[in-house]
Amino acid sequence: MDKGFSPSGVIYDMDGLLLDTEPFYTLVTQQIAQRYGKNFDWSLKSKILGRRALESARMIVETLELPLSAEEYLEQRNEILLDMFSDCQPLPGVVKLTRHLAEAGIPQAVATSSKREMLEAKIANHQEWFSLFQTIVTGDDPEVKEGKPAPDIFLVAAKRVGADPEKCLAFEDAPTGTVAAHAAGMAVIAIPDENMDKKLYPEASKILDSMEEFLPELWGFPAYN
Repeated sequence: MDKGFSPSGVIYDMDGLLLDTEPFYTLVTQQIAQRYGKNFDWSLKSKILGRRALESARMIVETLELPLSAEEYLEQRNEILLDMFSDCQPLPGVVKLTRHLAEAGIPQAVATSSKREMLEAKIANHQEWFSLFQTIVTGDDPEVKEGKPAPDIFLVAAKRVGADPEKCLAFEDAPTGTVAAHAAGMAVIAIPDENMDKKLYPEASKILDSMEEFLPELWGFPAYN
């Protein structure tokens, strides 16, 4: 990283980056697709990752030619998902990093395309950990006019923690989110799912296999003890 980079804030995506929720989405979407003799695979998943729920639903319904409206698909999906989310767990290395940066006084935010209702279900068993973040901006926040890949959600998150977007470091797992953070002027570290093609992340400053590989001192933060 550029030695002159002095970060004033860190902004994280949530699904597939902080919390291991993506397998739930994949499982439920595949269940619904199979009801209609269709198959949901990674070629489609890679296109919808990080997008707002309704936009993703429209892409799924149209691509798989499901006999449902996007709203009907979401109704079926959410009914199953809300029960599953109580079991979601942090991904490797993320609790360690967020606690470390909190102790160092670095402002941290979450920028998730999830709606507030979904967010609450996901973090229900992780309240103490999520209290480390100064703000959590959701996809249905009234200040977020356009969803990822537009930069809105990252700009709102930076504003709420009082950080200059160009001095923020963002973490993302999705191509759309990486585009959004880059468009907001941020340096972006991508940590894609192992099934994702890394060529889909040209805007990433760095691509890692896991947060456990991240070395804070290379990005202007205090090193781990």
